Amino acid sequence: MVNLQRLSIQLNKIRSLPTSIGEMRSLLQLDAHFNELHIIPAAIGRLTSLEILNLSNNFSDLVELPETLGDLTNLKDLDLSNNQLHSLPDTFGRLDNLIKLNLDENPLVVPPPEVVKEGVEAVKIFMAKRWLDLLVEEERKSMLEVQEESQTGWLTRSTSWLKGYVSGVTETVSGYMSPRSQRDPFLDQQL
Repeated sequence: MVNLQRLSIQLNKIRSLPTSIGEMRSLLQLDAHFNELHIIPAAIGRLTSLEILNLSNNFSDLVELPETLGDLTNLKDLDLSNNQLHSLPDTFGRLDNLIKLNLDENPLVVPPPEVVKEGVEAVKIFMAKRWLDLLVEEERKSMLEVQEESQTGWLTRSTSWLKGYVSGVTETVSGYMSPRSQRDPFLDQQL
Protein backbone atom coordinates (compact mmCIF):
# COMPACT_ATOMS: atom_id res chain seq x y z
CA MET A 1 0.00 0.00 0.00
CA VAL A 2 3.05 2.25 0.14
CA ASN A 3 2.77 2.88 -3.61
CA LEU A 4 -0.99 3.45 -3.58
CA GLN A 5 -1.89 6.71 -5.32
CA ARG A 6 -5.68 6.85 -4.89
CA LEU A 7 -7.71 5.81 -1.91
CA SER A 8 -11.51 6.03 -1.98
CA ILE A 9 -13.24 5.12 1.25
CA GLN A 10 -16.35 7.26 0.81
CA LEU A 11 -19.89 6.23 1.74
CA ASN A 12 -18.96 4.14 4.76
CA LYS A 13 -19.40 4.68 8.45
CA ILE A 14 -15.73 5.18 9.17
CA ARG A 15 -15.25 7.13 12.41
CA SER A 16 -11.50 7.72 12.22
CA LEU A 17 -8.54 7.21 9.95
CA PRO A 18 -5.67 5.15 11.29
CA THR A 19 -2.40 6.94 12.04
CA SER A 20 -0.75 4.52 9.62
CA ILE A 21 -2.36 6.57 6.83
CA GLY A 22 0.75 8.74 7.11
CA GLU A 23 2.83 5.88 5.71
CA MET A 24 1.08 6.12 2.33
CA ARG A 25 3.57 8.70 1.03
CA SER A 26 2.70 8.11 -2.65
CA LEU A 27 -0.97 8.94 -2.12
CA LEU A 28 -2.16 11.65 -4.52
CA GLN A 29 -5.89 11.48 -3.82
CA LEU A 30 -7.83 10.64 -0.66
CA ASP A 31 -11.61 10.59 -0.77
CA ALA A 32 -13.26 10.02 2.59
CA HIS A 33 -16.52 11.90 2.09
CA PHE A 34 -19.87 10.69 3.52
CA ASN A 35 -18.47 8.94 6.55
CA GLU A 36 -18.71 9.60 10.27
CA LEU A 37 -15.19 10.92 10.70
CA HIS A 38 -14.78 12.70 13.99
CA ILE A 39 -11.00 12.95 14.00
CA ILE A 40 -8.31 13.26 11.39
CA PRO A 41 -4.95 12.02 12.67
CA ALA A 42 -1.96 14.35 12.72
CA ALA A 43 -0.18 11.73 10.61
CA ILE A 44 -2.14 13.01 7.61
CA GLY A 45 0.48 15.75 7.40
CA ARG A 46 3.00 13.17 6.19
CA LEU A 47 1.05 12.73 2.94
CA THR A 48 3.18 15.38 1.28
CA SER A 49 2.38 14.13 -2.26
CA LEU A 50 -1.37 14.49 -1.72
CA GLU A 51 -3.06 16.74 -4.29
CA ILE A 52 -6.76 16.06 -3.71
CA LEU A 53 -8.41 15.62 -0.32
CA ASN A 54 -12.15 15.21 0.15
CA LEU A 55 -13.37 15.12 3.74
CA SER A 56 -16.82 16.52 2.98
CA ASN A 57 -20.15 15.41 4.40
CA ASN A 58 -19.06 14.05 7.73
CA PHE A 59 -21.78 16.33 9.09
CA SER A 60 -21.87 16.71 12.86
CA ASP A 61 -18.91 14.46 13.47
CA LEU A 62 -15.96 16.39 12.01
CA VAL A 63 -15.37 19.47 14.16
CA GLU A 64 -11.61 20.09 13.88
CA LEU A 65 -8.61 19.46 11.71
CA PRO A 66 -5.01 18.82 12.79
CA GLU A 67 -2.38 21.56 12.50
CA THR A 68 -0.41 19.19 10.27
CA LEU A 69 -2.90 19.88 7.47
CA GLY A 70 -0.60 22.80 6.64
CA ASP A 71 2.15 20.29 5.80
CA LEU A 72 0.22 19.13 2.70
CA THR A 73 2.08 21.62 0.53
CA ASN A 74 1.21 19.87 -2.76
CA LEU A 75 -2.53 20.00 -2.06
CA LYS A 76 -4.48 21.56 -4.94
CA ASP A 77 -8.09 20.61 -4.21
CA LEU A 78 -9.63 20.46 -0.73
CA ASP A 79 -13.30 19.79 0.02
CA LEU A 80 -14.33 20.26 3.65
CA SER A 81 -17.98 21.10 3.01
CA ASN A 82 -20.86 19.93 5.21
CA ASN A 83 -18.98 19.44 8.45
CA GLN A 84 -18.98 21.26 11.77
CA LEU A 85 -15.66 23.08 11.47
CA HIS A 86 -15.44 26.28 13.49
CA SER A 87 -11.90 27.10 12.45
CA LEU A 88 -9.21 26.06 10.04
CA PRO A 89 -5.81 25.11 11.44
CA ASP A 90 -3.49 28.08 11.87
CA THR A 91 -1.03 26.40 9.49
CA PHE A 92 -3.59 26.52 6.65
CA GLY A 93 -1.89 29.53 5.10
CA ARG A 94 1.07 27.34 4.10
CA LEU A 95 -1.02 25.57 1.43
CA ASP A 96 0.49 27.61 -1.41
CA ASN A 97 -0.58 25.24 -4.21
CA LEU A 98 -4.24 25.12 -3.17
CA ILE A 99 -6.45 26.34 -6.04
CA LYS A 100 -9.83 24.80 -5.18
CA LEU A 101 -11.43 24.98 -1.73
CA ASN A 102 -14.96 24.14 -0.62
CA LEU A 103 -15.94 25.18 2.91
CA ASP A 104 -19.71 25.38 2.37
CA GLU A 105 -22.05 24.53 5.27
CA ASN A 106 -19.54 24.86 8.11
CA PRO A 107 -20.11 27.19 11.08
CA LEU A 108 -16.72 28.81 10.47
CA VAL A 109 -15.48 31.59 12.69
CA VAL A 110 -11.84 31.47 11.56
CA PRO A 111 -11.63 32.53 8.83
CA PRO A 112 -14.75 34.66 9.01
CA PRO A 113 -17.51 33.93 6.46
CA GLU A 114 -16.87 37.19 4.58
CA VAL A 115 -13.28 36.07 3.89
CA VAL A 116 -14.47 32.61 2.79
CA LYS A 117 -16.87 34.25 0.30
CA GLU A 118 -13.90 36.02 -1.34
CA GLY A 119 -12.41 32.68 -2.35
CA VAL A 120 -9.44 30.42 -1.84
CA GLU A 121 -6.76 33.12 -2.24
CA ALA A 122 -8.42 35.34 0.37
CA VAL A 123 -8.63 32.41 2.80
CA LYS A 124 -4.95 31.52 2.24
CA ILE A 125 -3.87 35.14 2.77
CA PHE A 126 -6.02 35.52 5.88
CA MET A 127 -4.71 32.29 7.40
CA ALA A 128 -1.08 33.05 6.43
CA LYS A 129 -1.33 36.44 8.16
CA ARG A 130 -2.89 34.80 11.20
CA TRP A 131 -0.06 32.22 11.28
CA LEU A 132 2.54 34.98 11.01
CA ASP A 133 0.86 36.97 13.79
CA LEU A 134 0.91 33.88 16.02
CA LEU A 135 4.60 33.28 15.31
CA VAL A 136 5.43 36.93 16.05
CA GLU A 137 3.46 36.74 19.31
CA GLU A 138 5.26 33.51 20.31
CA GLU A 139 8.61 35.15 19.57
CA ARG A 140 7.63 38.20 21.63
CA LYS A 141 6.62 35.98 24.57
CA SER A 142 9.85 34.02 24.28
CA MET A 143 11.91 37.22 24.30
CA LEU A 144 10.02 38.49 27.36
CA GLU A 145 10.67 35.22 29.19
CA VAL A 146 14.38 35.42 28.38
CA GLN A 147 14.46 39.06 29.47
CA GLU A 148 12.60 38.31 32.72
CA GLU A 149 14.83 35.32 33.38
CA SER A 150 17.98 37.36 32.88
CA GLN A 151 16.65 40.13 35.15
CA THR A 152 15.46 37.64 37.73
CA GLY A 153 18.78 35.83 37.50
CA TRP A 154 20.64 39.08 38.21
CA LEU A 155 18.31 39.82 41.10
CA THR A 156 18.74 36.32 42.51
CA ARG A 157 22.54 36.56 42.27
CA SER A 158 22.47 40.05 43.81
CA THR A 159 20.18 38.91 46.61
CA SER A 160 22.44 35.92 47.33
CA TRP A 161 25.50 38.15 47.41
CA LEU A 162 23.70 40.69 49.62
CA LYS A 163 22.55 37.97 52.05
CA GLY A 164 26.10 36.69 52.30
CA TYR A 165 27.46 40.18 52.85
CA VAL A 166 24.84 41.07 55.48
CA SER A 167 25.43 37.74 57.21
CA GLY A 168 29.16 38.46 57.35
CA VAL A 169 28.58 41.97 58.70
CA THR A 170 26.11 40.65 61.27
CA GLU A 171 28.63 38.07 62.48
CA THR A 172 31.32 40.71 62.69
CA VAL A 173 29.13 43.13 64.62
CA SER A 174 27.79 40.37 66.85
CA GLY A 175 31.30 39.19 67.52
CA TYR A 176 32.40 42.69 68.35
CA MET A 177 29.50 43.23 70.69
CA SER A 178 30.09 40.03 72.62
CA PRO A 179 31.65 40.52 76.04
CA ARG A 180 34.60 38.24 75.22
CA SER A 181 35.81 40.18 72.15
CA GLN A 182 38.56 42.71 72.18
CA ARG A 183 37.19 46.22 72.09
CA ASP A 184 38.32 48.72 69.49
CA PRO A 185 38.36 52.25 70.96
CA PHE A 186 37.51 53.83 67.60
CA LEU A 187 34.43 51.59 67.11
CA ASP A 188 33.38 52.19 70.69
CA GLN A 189 33.27 55.93 69.98
CA GLN A 190 31.10 55.32 66.89
CA LEU A 191 28.63 53.11 68.70
